[in-house]
Amino acid sequence: MELRHLRYFVTLAEELHFARAAERLNIAPPTLTVQIQEIERSLSARLFVRTKRSVALTSAGTIFLAEAQKVLAQYQHAESIGRRAGRGEVGRVELGYVASAAYAGVLQEQVTKFTSTWEEVDLVARELAMDALPQNVAEGSVDIGFVRLPLTIPSELRIHVLLRDVFCLAVPSNIQSPVTGIELAQASFIAPEQEAGTFELARRGSFTPNIVSTPGSLLAVLAQVSIGAGIAVVPSAVRNVVHLPGVSFQAIGGEPIVSEVAAVFRSNETSPAVLNMISQIQATSAKILAPHEFNLGVEGMQCSARHARDATYSSGWGS
Repeated sequence: MELRHLRYFVTLAEELHFARAAERLNIAPPTLTVQIQEIERSLSARLFVRTKRSVALTSAGTIFLAEAQKVLAQYQHAESIGRRAGRGEVGRVELGYVASAAYAGVLQEQVTKFTSTWEEVDLVARELAMDALPQNVAEGSVDIGFVRLPLTIPSELRIHVLLRDVFCLAVPSNIQSPVTGIELAQASFIAPEQEAGTFELARRGSFTPNIVSTPGSLLAVLAQVSIGAGIAVVPSAVRNVVHLPGVSFQAIGGEPIVSEVAAVFRSNETSPAVLNMISQIQATSAKILAPHEFNLGVEGMQCSARHARDATYSSGWGS
């Protein structure tokens, strides 16, 4: 028995008239008669009582009608879902992100925009280790990753930068004056997952950073700073969203050390829902924040104002 047989049966059951049912189905009445007979033979059950003047359902026909209607409704639902899935209107997108992408608001901005357009697509977002995230995307366990560059990216992935900010210093709050170049060379560093800022700072100051701890997340890094374990080079995005007792932020003198947040995704992506989000990301211009747009608080602003007259501090940042 095929799906068309169920349609023939349900239409006749609704009309209880062969000519009208055949007209709705756009077939000849004798053809409909043959099709109904085939169904009855297949089921070994009589579904209709026929007379010259009337057609009525048997008790078996009534029961079969309810089930046939369910099957047709489920088929129509499946057909609709399949078409919508092909357009990316339904489905699932797995997102991976590093904490600083959320601190910077990049993750929230993309998710909010996407869900307002594609309400029935399920987005699942998980914080993942920075070093592993690009490979997670390449292997398919994550569809789109939000990372902080620079980072080693597999060749099959593509990158789209969404935010450019700068690195700053997180220091114990009992350090009131700007950290000088000499002090940096002698300092203990707490390194976040993204160590590029730390090593670029050291390169400019011509010293090797004394990294005493790599606790992982930015929150863990700042917790270490708050208890006086050392200082850290962190993205400026954290300064206004993470407030820990015992931590203050200072601007880094000289040329800003740029830090970028980007989305990474597969170049050969085939999922319509994922492709819709990739299109949205690619249509988003990178937000560029100039150094003066970073509000480092009163201490940070005072530090910035003193940079020009702090000769020891300034002389440590040759590039």
